[in-house]
Amino acid sequence: MPPAKTDQLDLWAESGLNGDDQVMVDFLLPTGIYIQMEVPRESTIQHIKLLLWKEAQTYPLFSLLGEMEGHMFECVNQAAVHEELEDETRRLCDVRPFLPVLKLITRNCGRAERILDSKIGVLIGKGLHELDALQDQQVKDFRSKMKRISEEKMQRMQLMSWGEWLRSCYSTQLGTGSLENLIDKHEGVIKITMHYDQSQVCSVILYIRDCLLANESPHLTLVHCDVVKTMFEKEISTIGSVLARKTSNPPLPLPPKKRPPTVSTLSVFPALQLIKGVLSFVHLAATNSNAKIQVRAGLFHGTELLCKPAVSSESSSRSEHVWNKTLEFDIAVCDLPRMARLCFAIYAVMDKVKKQRSTKNTHLNKYQTIPWVNTMVFDYRGQLKTGDIILHCWSSFPDELEEMLNPIGTIQTNPYTENATELHISFPEYSTQPVVFPAFDKGRGGKKFYIELKEIMERDPLSQLCENEKDLIWTLRYDCRENFPQSLPKLLLSVKWSKHEDMAQLQALLQIWPKLSPRDALELLDFNYPDQYVREFAVICLRDMSDDELLQYLLQLVQVLRYEPYYDCALSRFLLERAQSSRKIGHFLFWYLRSEMYMPAVSVHFALILEAYCRGCIPHIEVLKKQVEALNKLKAVSELIKLGTIKTKTKQAHLKEAMMTCLRQTGFIETLSDLQSPLNPNILLAGRCKYMDSKMKPLWIVYNNKLLGGDTVSIIFKNGDDLRQDMLTLQILRLMDLLWKEANLDLRIVPYGCLATGDHSGLIEVVSSADTIANIQKTSSNMAAAAAFNKDALLNWLKDKNSGDALDKAIEEFTLSCAGYCVATYVLGIGDRHSDNIMVRSTGQLFHIDFGHILGNFKSKFGIKRERVPFILTHDFIHVIQQGKTGNTEKFGNFRQYCEEAYLILRKNGNLFITLFALMLTAGLPELTSVKDIQYLKDSLALGKTDEEALKQFRQKFDEALRESWTTKVNWMAHIVAHPS
Repeated sequence: MPPAKTDQLDLWAESGLNGDDQVMVDFLLPTGIYIQMEVPRESTIQHIKLLLWKEAQTYPLFSLLGEMEGHMFECVNQAAVHEELEDETRRLCDVRPFLPVLKLITRNCGRAERILDSKIGVLIGKGLHELDALQDQQVKDFRSKMKRISEEKMQRMQLMSWGEWLRSCYSTQLGTGSLENLIDKHEGVIKITMHYDQSQVCSVILYIRDCLLANESPHLTLVHCDVVKTMFEKEISTIGSVLARKTSNPPLPLPPKKRPPTVSTLSVFPALQLIKGVLSFVHLAATNSNAKIQVRAGLFHGTELLCKPAVSSESSSRSEHVWNKTLEFDIAVCDLPRMARLCFAIYAVMDKVKKQRSTKNTHLNKYQTIPWVNTMVFDYRGQLKTGDIILHCWSSFPDELEEMLNPIGTIQTNPYTENATELHISFPEYSTQPVVFPAFDKGRGGKKFYIELKEIMERDPLSQLCENEKDLIWTLRYDCRENFPQSLPKLLLSVKWSKHEDMAQLQALLQIWPKLSPRDALELLDFNYPDQYVREFAVICLRDMSDDELLQYLLQLVQVLRYEPYYDCALSRFLLERAQSSRKIGHFLFWYLRSEMYMPAVSVHFALILEAYCRGCIPHIEVLKKQVEALNKLKAVSELIKLGTIKTKTKQAHLKEAMMTCLRQTGFIETLSDLQSPLNPNILLAGRCKYMDSKMKPLWIVYNNKLLGGDTVSIIFKNGDDLRQDMLTLQILRLMDLLWKEANLDLRIVPYGCLATGDHSGLIEVVSSADTIANIQKTSSNMAAAAAFNKDALLNWLKDKNSGDALDKAIEEFTLSCAGYCVATYVLGIGDRHSDNIMVRSTGQLFHIDFGHILGNFKSKFGIKRERVPFILTHDFIHVIQQGKTGNTEKFGNFRQYCEEAYLILRKNGNLFITLFALMLTAGLPELTSVKDIQYLKDSLALGKTDEEALKQFRQKFDEALRESWTTKVNWMAHIVAHPS
């Protein structure tokens, strides 16, 4: 056996580095014969098998092998897992075995089904055999439910006509915006460029609308009906063959809705108890021999602590810690909410500070918090957990959490069990029969109306309710339903989740509660409202979303799946059904889920949804598979480029040559050409690619857009950066743009495409015909230090790009877009606004890029904030807005009016912004970890104040930005000097 490769360069990416496209592979045959031979790296598995079969004829026992088609290869992949290579159209360099060793094994029956399973496993990044091996019954039930949705979808498609199939796969839903004003701008004429190409089917109506809103000419592809029918027949044939050979077991039945008679005995148990506990494999950082271990346990519903936490006795053992004390919680079992979770934190207690225990609020100083883990109190069938369970803890611990517990953390245990702290706990047996969460009885509350109810209901989601206000809301819950139906989240905050009677009445109330708008229903998915019936109600409301609206909020909905239990799968079912009925939704759902598959807490859950999606959209597999392969190729090239940081010129030249050799490989060329863009599935990338090096080592890829007759499309591939925060910021910018347009205010925002595709990797759209403020200033001055202070540079640049009426239009575009980004960056607290992070298009549109610092997390040096203005509004910007005329107060007045109008529109939708950021709290973004971060939004939008008070605050910030703009210039000068090229 050859030793593991230790060189920095990837064996499968270094083809041609030494002028050799061959790789030595060891083949293990089922006859016990060992063959070593060279094969081309870029050969398909099928071709390699042919080469092996020819070579094997010269070895003994060849006749015992039998037919070649009865065998397939198996390897150990990069995840150190055995992988069967059913799909023999893949190239060896794309399979990327951990070692160049292939084992020939006998192929089992059901080859077509196995090929499909293999493709799905490669596509989602987790082998289906890993899912098959899972023994958790709730996971199996969830998988069966998701598969059933896919099978039902395929059965429905079999009954469709080709026209119905076309409308189903390529939805043409219209948005809400009016096109009348846009048509007037085009003087009643809409120019449409059409290319007669039979390669794509476009979502025509939606696409034309998007182009008009972006002030661009639509480009359409005319497709003959016979081509569409052929596509339809091919897909239906594929679906038919899959359904015909279906051999999987029927799905497991859902848990019965009627509860068994044991429910009536629930009320006789006075308190929840854990009767014993064992803690082993504790890993303590920075503790001494005097440290003793304690376990703290708390019962939560969402983030609400249901009763006082319980604490175990201390243990000083070095290996296994056992406590004999029964942990008892001051809450009756009958009052436990269905979604109650038990949260544990393990910490060391230092002897030297024990005397401080009587001191108030010293627990965070006394204890060193270490592993944590959460589990549900009721299992997926609604039965109260009993008996012994083992929980493997997570090693990290968030700061500033109440009672040192982490209720918003995952309920999944750590899958990396080898080095995880093990917590053994035991739930008592309350009865000889399972204790099941009961069905609710209907009830009814008060009917009086109080005037202060209106004031409470109009508060923002972050506002705290005092106990008296909660009692008032609950007493008047039927008045809330009749007069403030959108106030349901505040009613939920007023429910006493530790009282079974209140939960029963809430469930009855939800049956008659008016349906909310999808935007209002989003707040019900917040972690604070984990009740299953509430979530089901929210999903019912979300079903009214158009495809456009669902895409707008899909990022948050995927994050909600993080804490959706397997048995409460209403949202998973909804997203899967919508994804399988809209190819565009399916595209982005796939990438949003797959990009987080590297996170152990969600990998199984997301893999099950991805598997179900692929089974229901089999023709989409090949498109997505090619995208995954292309991104793997780009990552391999990116790793080569990163090695270019080595200063030796010879080494750099060697690596550059290796990179170019990679790009010339047939496998690279085929994979990276005729590729549906992951950023926008409506764009088909074709032709040869160019790759440009830069200081941060991203790849800059230039394509031809096959649908636009050769127009170029540029994409940046980043490897090493977490783009999820940029995705969130750009999503919010798109929402702001939509809200402004709904109010007939088009501020020419440029929310370019950005997509995280994996662990610290992703794609960014390059906006065409644009340059940074820094470059524009540097090209206008011979001295770098003086460039930032040249107020004419920007206006002169626009004059060079435009003349006559086009210049006036460019200045208007600049004015509108500058107003939009001034307001947006102020509201979102976007920092690090140096001159390389602000760009201008030749058409005049200003836009911001790179959103690594948001919500007021501004950069500082030596404890001094670099940015001392609320937003960027420099005098050279004003110079452009005023058309180069110092006294042009009318133009500046219009700009200021745009800003104020835009700000007030965002204020009206303040609750929506807070909700969207709150739903992202569990995503692990670096600058969005707690509710305190979202407080910045509440302050910048002046929520809780009147419009007059808020406008006064904004005007003060506007004047401050203008008055202190000289500090921005100084920062820009320092940036240009530090980054001259």
